[in-house]
Amino acid sequence: MINPTTTVRGFAAGDEGPLVAAWNRGMPADPTTSGRLRDCVLLDPNFDPEGLRVAVVSGEFAGCAYGVRRLVPLAPSTDLEPGIGWIPFFFVAPEHRGRGLGRRLVEEALAFLARHGRTTVEFAPYTPNYVLPGVDAAVYPDAYRLLERLGFRTLYTPVAMDRTLVGYTMPDEVRELRAAREREGYAFRAPADGELPELIRFAAGVFNPDWGEAIRRMGDRGRLLVAVRERVVGFAAYGAYRGIPERFGPFGVDPAERGTGLGKILLHAAMTGMRAEGLHGSWFLWTGETGPAGTLYTRAGYEVTRRFHVMRLVQPR
Repeated sequence: MINPTTTVRGFAAGDEGPLVAAWNRGMPADPTTSGRLRDCVLLDPNFDPEGLRVAVVSGEFAGCAYGVRRLVPLAPSTDLEPGIGWIPFFFVAPEHRGRGLGRRLVEEALAFLARHGRTTVEFAPYTPNYVLPGVDAAVYPDAYRLLERLGFRTLYTPVAMDRTLVGYTMPDEVRELRAAREREGYAFRAPADGELPELIRFAAGVFNPDWGEAIRRMGDRGRLLVAVRERVVGFAAYGAYRGIPERFGPFGVDPAERGTGLGKILLHAAMTGMRAEGLHGSWFLWTGETGPAGTLYTRAGYEVTRRFHVMRLVQPR
């Protein structure tokens, strides 16, 4: 039973320090910092303090659940996705579990979204500031079971992958493939400034608006590569998200150009650039395990490190 001294309310200034401390007890495999909470949540243009439901038990922060909906479009070409809301994260500190507090927090986040007309709720692919792609059932089994009990159902299961770069060299077959494509008129290089608008439109239109925005916000465009043959037909980046140089992506090749090996060339060219910077590893959070991208990564030496369940709930109107 929930402690009678428990209060669940919206976020208020001054909560950030205790909230981070509770987060790091409640999600020890995914700790955060005050800076990350500030940049990814509090300064998000869609942040509404009433959506960040915090639980306080006898004066101690015990957990939270975050409900968010779009107040501004992700990109100029997109809308506010009316009817859709997200819960990017929730947690309860270990010492406060087993009393129904997690369910109460998630239900309050759902109620917040429902009040604003959001009847479809997804955990957790909110862009651009998602914490994790979904719930990691192996690491947080109680959270996964709670979402299922509340009616969330798994849409798909992306994986995170990692690869060591210690001792990495570009394989000869990739060098030969690159040379063959260059003889056909392809070029692989950093984009010129004048090509950036085209690249951003390509990434946002063919793949995901968030990818275009990630490229737009990149601080070091020396970590950005394009494949060009009269126009941009592919790209690969690293260090695009939160400035973390070991984080690979976004990465995409025009569907009409697939089967030409451009993805393999771009991936290995990026890994070569990462190694040239002295980086010891490459990782990313989200791909399909058995699709073309997952197969490409596996053949390049990446291994699955985590699995996530992207889940959806449709609430009654």
